[in-house]
Amino acid sequence: MRLLIHHRTGYRFSEPQKRLVQLLRVTPLSCYGQNVADWQIDVDCDARLKSGRDGFGNEATMLYVDGPIEAIDVTVRGEVLTENRAGMVAGAIEPLPPQLYLRPSALTRPDEPITDFATTIAATQDSALSTLHALMGALHERIAFDPSSAEIGRGAGQAFAEERGVCQDHAHAMIAAARVLGHPARYVSGHIWRPDAPDEDQPATHAWAEVWLADYGWIAFDPANDHCPDDGYVRVAIGLDYRDAAPLSGARIGGGAERLTVAVRVERLDGPAPQR
Repeated sequence: MRLLIHHRTGYRFSEPQKRLVQLLRVTPLSCYGQNVADWQIDVDCDARLKSGRDGFGNEATMLYVDGPIEAIDVTVRGEVLTENRAGMVAGAIEPLPPQLYLRPSALTRPDEPITDFATTIAATQDSALSTLHALMGALHERIAFDPSSAEIGRGAGQAFAEERGVCQDHAHAMIAAARVLGHPARYVSGHIWRPDAPDEDQPATHAWAEVWLADYGWIAFDPANDHCPDDGYVRVAIGLDYRDAAPLSGARIGGGAERLTVAVRVERLDGPAPQR
């Protein structure tokens, strides 16, 4: 499938800022089943961009803007060719061993209810792979999608207890449950094209989980939609949790308040619609 992604982020400040520094993790890398044909980052003011890689192997771009600055728009646009690999991840840059992804983080630390949930499901399955599929389905049923519950600092335990959340919460809960069972697991940020939604109604950035099994390698699971990612997904960044893979993070020097707007559009340019 050929997907066009258009991602615009706008900042508006109530007072002129002296300096703005942002870390952008918005550029996908090619791997098996994902080929980045074209990608560019544009800024509507005089800015310096410096590209590199972070510790997880993500493409990271530092954005520096000297003030005074009252507003800035960052536009990301590109084309990606995808193939359906049924969630199997290979050919990606892997600077870290899988075992590092057993490390708990603030947003993925399992509590007693998640631990009981994971071990109970594992006891009913006959393999690690079937257990992970069962966990994905059970989390999809338990955590209802609720956009009003989107909070950056919300951990897996809170979303699990409240039984509501967004895709980030589904991913964090899946990661926590997998690690309880001894499987390395990590957070993935990216984009999704939905065949049943008009382009203007496409969601913004999406999130899911990847879990390591010795017999298979990394496998992607999307509990928010209860299926393994296919050719409608574009994988952008990974980490222990959302904070490691957030599309934008940074700091500013200056007073006043800021207003952030994000608009993302994903279009299918050719190819058959995926079967889900």
